[in-house]
Amino acid sequence: MRLSIIVVWLARVMAILGGIVLAAVIIMTVASITGRALVRFGLGPVPGDFELVQAGVGFAVFAFLPWCQLNRGHATVDIFTTFLPNSVNHIIDLLTEFIMTLVLVLIALQLYYGMLDKLSYNETTFILQFPLWWPYAACLAAAVIAVVVSFYMILVRYRELKVGTPMPEPGQGSVH
Repeated sequence: MRLSIIVVWLARVMAILGGIVLAAVIIMTVASITGRALVRFGLGPVPGDFELVQAGVGFAVFAFLPWCQLNRGHATVDIFTTFLPNSVNHIIDLLTEFIMTLVLVLIALQLYYGMLDKLSYNETTFILQFPLWWPYAACLAAAVIAVVVSFYMILVRYRELKVGTPMPEPGQGSVH
């Protein structure tokens, strides 16, 4: 099985999971707001809604990172680079991919240390009392997959530089 198939599958699965969690957070928020509005009819807000929003949105952000990395979805400013030759742009792409990988590794490490910290002190959320290391672990798993995808993208950018493929159009996505 080719590495690209595995990496694309991982990124896609994470994006789908992030979308499912984000949709669940949205539904829960609507239910909570509706419950607050209908207190006089015996309904009420979802207990710990803000804790669930924090954990869910945090995970969703990290779950979308691999797909964004794979498809060149990060914001770019190419005012000056459009006038440069493709070979120079390939070098810039490789360099920025490398820097992004370093940043993602640093973020994953900090999530790991944060998770260990929350685990060692047995910290829990205020209302629902679920352990705070759970969302850290979920975000860490997504961040590790983002790191794997990012290392793969370094290989893709290196291959593009070596072969001299044409630069993709803005919004076209990555070439695998």
